[in-house]
Amino acid sequence: MASWIERLKAGLAKTAKLLDVRSWLGRTVDQSFLERLEAQLLQADVGVKATERLLQKVKEGFEGKTADEDLLAFVKAELINLLTPAGGAPEAIRYAPTPPTTLLIAGVNGSGKTTSVAKLTHRIRSEGKSLVLAACDTFRAAAADQLAVWAQRTGADLVRGQTGADPASVAHDACDRALARKADVLMVDTAGRLHTQTHLMRELEKIRNVLQRKIPNAPHEVFLVLDGTAGQNAIRQAEMFSKSIGCTGIILTKLDGTAKGGVAVAIRQTLDLPVRFIGVGEGIDDLQPFRAEEFVASLFGERLAASPN
Repeated sequence: MASWIERLKAGLAKTAKLLDVRSWLGRTVDQSFLERLEAQLLQADVGVKATERLLQKVKEGFEGKTADEDLLAFVKAELINLLTPAGGAPEAIRYAPTPPTTLLIAGVNGSGKTTSVAKLTHRIRSEGKSLVLAACDTFRAAAADQLAVWAQRTGADLVRGQTGADPASVAHDACDRALARKADVLMVDTAGRLHTQTHLMRELEKIRNVLQRKIPNAPHEVFLVLDGTAGQNAIRQAEMFSKSIGCTGIILTKLDGTAKGGVAVAIRQTLDLPVRFIGVGEGIDDLQPFRAEEFVASLFGERLAASPN
């Protein structure tokens, strides 16, 4: 089986081909060069804000010079900087000093949300932490069934309601279960919804309010699952969800085989939200903590040595 680094590089291969950074070498950094660089960055969904900043820095440092390895190293360093929060990259999951750490997971239909919850379940249980899962997607029996499978496989505790039950009541019961059993983590899956569906967004806020009432400082993390192939539309989704429930991080999925890998930069710059996890496949280990250095190396078609998960 290919290593995570190899899978990441393969997943971002189309973005790397689009950027075609090696073709920059030997060219004079003039207006034509900058226009071509701008087009490549925008097509890769790096976003207007980040692209403008990067172009300005390249112009200031290299205009009139011949593009060489120093320019490539400079662009890589700038991209890493753009992807890294001012205080440094946060932990993939920031665990609360007093359990249960409460994770609220949201996202639109088809983003890979429930699958990501299953993968996080596997990860958290592999760390030896006890976990209560709240199946608050009561609209789709299949979502709760999927979580039931992973709860059984990993030894997690599942709280679910009848199809059509009030999701907030399921969250309430899950809080009671997590507190009674002194669980390390409570993770709450929610129904997929469009960011334009006001009534469903209010329901999500209701779930958040239940968590806040039942557990001090909850939810400790609010992860928004975004489909990497959605490109700039993912930005609008993130804006609306953040406004409604105060997201703390992004899980970016489905980056395998897309030419829009630069959207991670756009999200970071537009919303000031760190990408916490990235997914490049369907396997249970294909959701890994986001590391800017690995990501940028893969955007350049390069490969870093594997780092610990």
